[in-house]
Amino acid sequence: MPREFALFGVLLPTLLPLFILSIALQTVLDRLFGWLGVYRMVWHPSLARLCIFIAIFGALSLSLYK
Repeated sequence: MPREFALFGVLLPTLLPLFILSIALQTVLDRLFGWLGVYRMVWHPSLARLCIFIAIFGALSLSLYK
């Protein structure tokens, strides 16, 4: 498990690509849930979006740091 990796001579933490990937996955899920109308059934859609993002980022992080 690398703690950081070099990208064109710049050291980046390992969690940065996972963060960017989780943003992309959350965006796709957000559009899908909006299209399906899931957000009409939740009390606070912004909190639901935040919880989805945290769950995705946590799952990706736990898969890297076993």
